Amino acid sequence: MTDATALPGWTLLYSGKVRDLYTSPEHDGQVLMVASDRVSAFDHVLEPGIPGKGELLTTLSGWWFDRLEVANHLAPTPVIGLAGIPAEVAARSMLVTTLEMYPVECVVRGYLSGSGWLEYQQTQSVCGIPLPAGLSDGDRLPEPIYTPAWKAPMGEHDENITFERTVQLVGAEVATSLRDLSLEIFTRASDIAEKRGVILADTKFEFGADPVTGELTLGDEVLTSDSSRYWDADLYATGNRTASFDKQIVRNWLTAHWDQTGTPPELPQEIVEQTAARYRELIERLTGE
Repeated sequence: MTDATALPGWTLLYSGKVRDLYTSPEHDGQVLMVASDRVSAFDHVLEPGIPGKGELLTTLSGWWFDRLEVANHLAPTPVIGLAGIPAEVAARSMLVTTLEMYPVECVVRGYLSGSGWLEYQQTQSVCGIPLPAGLSDGDRLPEPIYTPAWKAPMGEHDENITFERTVQLVGAEVATSLRDLSLEIFTRASDIAEKRGVILADTKFEFGADPVTGELTLGDEVLTSDSSRYWDADLYATGNRTASFDKQIVRNWLTAHWDQTGTPPELPQEIVEQTAARYRELIERLTGE
């Protein structure tokens, strides 16, 4: 069960851990993507949510879409209200064009962290890409690497895969385009973030084909706190590689207070507030607002 909002004139198409998708006969070929305040970790939706999170993620996605200079799924925004975006969810919604999505999460890593660090310790590689010996958790990589994942059906876990496996899934031409465009966007975004004292350690993109033109198009959210790992550059320079602008605070608390069996415990209010503050701080640092 989720807290998906009932919207007059719109039909709930799908409700995920964080986002709800709606369709309307007034908007053929388009979907209303509504970001909730729900927060998930370790494949569980947690209680309570993070106040304002949906609006913050939507704001950040919109800010990045405006700067990436790449085809994206944003549709011309209709008037808020009747037959447009309902006013009660306008601040956390994006009206988007329906794409033929590829079953690949396009992950780019500029630093060794998370699941990449775990894999490196065992194989000295990530997704089949050999890396230099002697790296530590949080080290900057010689150059960004593309480490795709297979988007598993609902209820199953996504799986890290090699580039060769993406060729099998979508064909050589599309696989190459996904890789090259992902690396290009990551490099551009990293430069923008760096100028604002923020490190973009890694992120994931999702792409689809425009159903009319076939053009490779950036979809879903982009470069948000939920899809990316951001660090404070000044703190990183002092050796602190844990001060991320995301829900790591939530993951850390759960790891210390839950063995990942049964229902996860309710988040304390101070953890909720600290997480919300990190989301807000990232937007302030990046946008200056």
